[in-house]
Amino acid sequence: MSLRNWILLFILGAIWGGSFLFAKVAVAEIPPFTLVFFRVSIACAVLLLVLWHQGLIKHLEWRYAVPFLVMGFLNNAVPFSLLFLGQTEIGAGLASILNATTPVFTVIVASLIVKQEPLQANRVAGVVLGVVGVAIMLSSSLTGLATDPLWAQLCCLGAAVSYAFAATFAKRFKDVPPQVAATGQLIGSSVLMLPVAVLTSAGWSIGDPGITAWLNVLALSILATAFAYLIYFQLLANAGATNASLVTLIVPASALFFGWLILGENLSVLQLSGFGVLLIGLVVLDGRVMRGKQAKTV
Repeated sequence: MSLRNWILLFILGAIWGGSFLFAKVAVAEIPPFTLVFFRVSIACAVLLLVLWHQGLIKHLEWRYAVPFLVMGFLNNAVPFSLLFLGQTEIGAGLASILNATTPVFTVIVASLIVKQEPLQANRVAGVVLGVVGVAIMLSSSLTGLATDPLWAQLCCLGAAVSYAFAATFAKRFKDVPPQVAATGQLIGSSVLMLPVAVLTSAGWSIGDPGITAWLNVLALSILATAFAYLIYFQLLANAGATNASLVTLIVPASALFFGWLILGENLSVLQLSGFGVLLIGLVVLDGRVMRGKQAKTV
């Protein structure tokens, strides 16, 4: 990749890592489902302005209404809801690590469930290592060595599973400009989350959160969703999907750093060990390191 694309990749990783921090702060004062609605609806408004400016708004066609609703459900409504629920009890760093299992679940869904992609040796090895890493991380809660509730960690893993199904479903949008697909799914998730937010926010008032919480909502919506999507689109166009997927390795590292620096979060030895095994699994899953070694050998 060019230097510019590497810079964009690390900026994106820092932003998406920071999103777990923004969510952790905001969800302390805003109900999880309401926070999801604010995130997707504000980001949707920003991207609609971008589409209008780029002359792409005409591509939001009614024939995509149902697919956009499904994509919004799988890629926004469900994972954001599960992550925010989980983050009511666990730290930003741990949530980001568990969410980093998305490529592992994507291989399982794409190769074994929907039969969309072939199951290669490096992918099998990466999945096995990923599962082992998750087992090590969860074991600290199961054995009482960590106080993080198991249900909250399972919520974050559930978000990763939802992202995996979204990745396989997204292939039907290959002929749609990516900015349009992102905006369409945000429209869908906004429609889906509005009634959920209204029904689950009884007793909560929009005047309850302080200025810090609202600033984190704006950062989560505008910076970590709308702006981050635009950076991701540039990476996809200029560097390809495989290179753009490297952000998966950067996000948990940046979230861990921000969580430690700003919120004073720390992980147990077992959780850090599991994270290490998961990272190795993601590298193996990616396959580039092994291909590079083979090329040098030849």
